[in-house]
Amino acid sequence: MDIEKTLQQMTLAERAGLCAGSDSWHTQPVERLGIPAVKMADGPHGLRKEVSEGKSDILRDSYPATCFPTASALASTWNRELVGRVGKAIAEECLAEGVSVVLGPGANIKRSPLCGRNFEYYSEDPYLTGEMAVAFIQAVQGMGVGASLKHFAANNQEYRRMLIDAVVDERALREIYLAGFETAVKKAKPWTVMAAYNRLDGTYCTENERLLTQVLRDEWGFEGIVVSDWGAVNDRVMGVAAGLDLEMPGVPNGNEKLIIAAVTEGQLPQSALEAVTRRMLEFIDRCVHHKKEGFAYDRDAHHQLAMQAAAEGAVLLKNDGSLLPLAKDATIALIGQFAKNPRYQGSGSSLIHPCRLDNLFEAMCAHADREKIKYADGYPLDGQGDPARMLAQAIEIVRNADVAVVCAGLTDMDEVESIDRRHLRLPETHHRLIEAVAAANSNTVVLLSNGAPVEMPWAGQVPAILEGYLGGQAGASAHCKLLYGQENPSGKLAETFPLSLQDTPCFAYFPGGPKTVEYRESIYVGYRFYDAAEKAVLFPFGHGLSYTHFAYQSLDLHRPADGAVRVRFEVMNVGERAGKEIAQVYVHPLGSGLFRPEQELMGFAKINLDPGEKKQVEIMLDSRAFSYFSTQKSDWVTAEGIYEIRVSASSRDTRLTEKITINAEAKEPETKQTTYYSQFIQNTIVTPEAFAGLMGRPLPDNDPDPRPYTLNTPIMDMQKSLVGRLLRRIIRKQIDKMVDKDMHGPTRLMIEQMALESPLRVLMMFSGGVLNRNMLEGLLLLANKKILKRLIKIPRFKANRRS
Repeated sequence: MDIEKTLQQMTLAERAGLCAGSDSWHTQPVERLGIPAVKMADGPHGLRKEVSEGKSDILRDSYPATCFPTASALASTWNRELVGRVGKAIAEECLAEGVSVVLGPGANIKRSPLCGRNFEYYSEDPYLTGEMAVAFIQAVQGMGVGASLKHFAANNQEYRRMLIDAVVDERALREIYLAGFETAVKKAKPWTVMAAYNRLDGTYCTENERLLTQVLRDEWGFEGIVVSDWGAVNDRVMGVAAGLDLEMPGVPNGNEKLIIAAVTEGQLPQSALEAVTRRMLEFIDRCVHHKKEGFAYDRDAHHQLAMQAAAEGAVLLKNDGSLLPLAKDATIALIGQFAKNPRYQGSGSSLIHPCRLDNLFEAMCAHADREKIKYADGYPLDGQGDPARMLAQAIEIVRNADVAVVCAGLTDMDEVESIDRRHLRLPETHHRLIEAVAAANSNTVVLLSNGAPVEMPWAGQVPAILEGYLGGQAGASAHCKLLYGQENPSGKLAETFPLSLQDTPCFAYFPGGPKTVEYRESIYVGYRFYDAAEKAVLFPFGHGLSYTHFAYQSLDLHRPADGAVRVRFEVMNVGERAGKEIAQVYVHPLGSGLFRPEQELMGFAKINLDPGEKKQVEIMLDSRAFSYFSTQKSDWVTAEGIYEIRVSASSRDTRLTEKITINAEAKEPETKQTTYYSQFIQNTIVTPEAFAGLMGRPLPDNDPDPRPYTLNTPIMDMQKSLVGRLLRRIIRKQIDKMVDKDMHGPTRLMIEQMALESPLRVLMMFSGGVLNRNMLEGLLLLANKKILKRLIKIPRFKANRRS
């Protein structure tokens, strides 16, 4: 395509039309000029291509695809190469289905373990997040399929996600919440970046010029297109001016006419629309160039890859007395319905229709003597069954077994997009089962299926815990191999498991609302807080056991001419089994005069070692490893001082240390930050006045009164009004049509909650064309009791109803 020639031939209406999709999954074609539509599909742990294409409704049935482990498990592999292979496989399935862009990966930081979408995100740490995202994006795009890095930015909760204003201080924003995105953009160059639903410091991300243009394009050099999250656009004209290229999905919301009017009336510079159109043409041309008709892939090979990813993503949290691996001839009491009905993925837009699905019971029976595997349900699923009777049956089997394996975890209703968890507990029936089984058999193994941390009040009662996370369609077979020692566990936690919810640094400030959420913990997220506060945790960041043991030795630091630090050390397998170790490098500042986290992950390597084998590991630390974001200079600054380089097996298991002096420009402490952070570390409670001081400006209004109602008011804030109740009935009927096969499941729960918390402007997407902008504006006049204006609006309202 001749981009410039095509651009000049396009009419104003065609340019405006190219700014939005034609439906839920396609860009707008321009047949007159031979500009085709480009197809996108959900990800990121498998391809979710909907069967009913072209429909404006969302979350319809999808074609079968390989369901890989979710991001929380993939990050726990700490294996760049393996994550890249998963990305390549997903891209192959996209090519086979004619999909040009997969919506992923998710690079949002796990600020709280309660975030309902944490199973789709990598880590609490921005360095690990960035490295995983780079590996995934490079592999996907290496196959000629675009990745969509999401959700940009500070989308760290589901509660009121389409409206909430994330109030984040500049240092936390840069060092924690943008850093992973920055790494991915600079190293992997994604074809698209997805702008998040929420507001950031007062401005919607989809119209945030600082975020989309100044930071993303001007600072980081992003050259792709910015696409909105589905239904995230507030003001489309402002979005064009800010650098938002594509609004998704395509719905009859009148935004194209608004763009045309804004350009015609001089409110929107023609150059801004031209820049967006040019980027869209370049994007479409790239997608068309890489399409491969008739592409085929090996589905069985993808299943085997999913199994390997699940095996490396599982984390052996505890193994007292080397209870694991299991002996092949041992009598096993396999307890819990997850053994036959696996919990293998989260609920929401990433829900994959797996092409096959393994279960643990059949996998164990295939490996060992079926007569040695005794099964009991243990607890009900979906409320079906008598918990007391199931528990009694389980205990009867457990007493006569050599080892009991309890399959427990969170349910489909516990981890759902659009809904945050309210606690860290497992279902009560799972807790009671584990405690009763452990009391009846001292050789109890707990296999967990969950996408995020959970409390484990029974952890001291069981000798072995294997965190399986959400392992995808082959997860059960992978977990069987780990239990019997066919595979050696090698995963390590990409997030901290706290002892309790109250221990989390943002406990008092999550999820905020109704209008704002204040990130008062600032840079102290995850292990950065727990280490600084010297707080005990259930399992630390980076923790994971193996069936073998590793020794670290011979640390050597070297300063090449480019100012980087080369870290060299040796790792030796001193056990009797082959295994993989994840060596982590943390940087600990000493006496720099600046308030910094106790330590920060700045490098890692995964090493495969045979028994007795030793390998040298080399990790390069660039200047960023010794830098912080200076609010005084509005830039990254390398801080002068002495640093301790820590080579560790986890954030709480340091094996080797050596000090190094960094000579650089930053010498003076930023005292305002030092005072604030000291206070937070001491008790996690800081006043609004202190947080406003850290922000350098007054805190935004968080008044719970929603009136006057606007297009940005959610239905849940209008339920006391007649109009709000009317709209809720309309949407409920539409939802009944959308999810008739899942009337009481997690999909319905997600869509209902999303509809309640979404601003009224999004109802145009949910209603399937039943509601349009004029109708909603007329209803708002009724709700706000503006009688005269209501009378003026009624004729337009009726006309639109007839059309």
